[in-house]
Amino acid sequence: MWRLILLLVLLAIVVLLVYASTRPSTFRVQRSASIKASPDKIFAIINDHRNWADWSPWDKLDPNMKKSFSEPSSGVGASYEWEGNSKAGSGRVTIIETVPPNKLVSRLEMLKPMKAENRVEFTLEQQGEDTNVTWAMAGTQNLMMKVVGLFINCNDMVGKDFETGLANLKAIAEK
Repeated sequence: MWRLILLLVLLAIVVLLVYASTRPSTFRVQRSASIKASPDKIFAIINDHRNWADWSPWDKLDPNMKKSFSEPSSGVGASYEWEGNSKAGSGRVTIIETVPPNKLVSRLEMLKPMKAENRVEFTLEQQGEDTNVTWAMAGTQNLMMKVVGLFINCNDMVGKDFETGLANLKAIAEK
């Protein structure tokens, strides 16, 4: 009887792994918001890592988070490192491309709770008196992330954080 149960458990694990391996190897999470401010004003806020604590949803997860900023703290090559509690994790974000005031691209290196490297992109498009701000993150998924994705909808989870961050950014930029 125990052998049958063990065999069924192993079979279920194999089926789960095979199914997960058929999932896409890349992902993209994206959210947008319309902000009543110029692209220049918004770009200045997101281009300087020292401003991120004001609008980033993750900075609020750990009030005792340790942070360090490169000098300068803005523009290509600027980086921001953090080490926080289990919710905030630890990692580094480095600006790798800017097209002021319309685009900012960063490399996000997560160290904890799980290692990952993703591309984060902000695009700003003026539409009359408003600016449409799109925040996107893309990367690759290894088998472990594909399995996690079967049980946790990362697009919804990270997407909610992007929505919160964009709402915070809107409140600051529209002052």
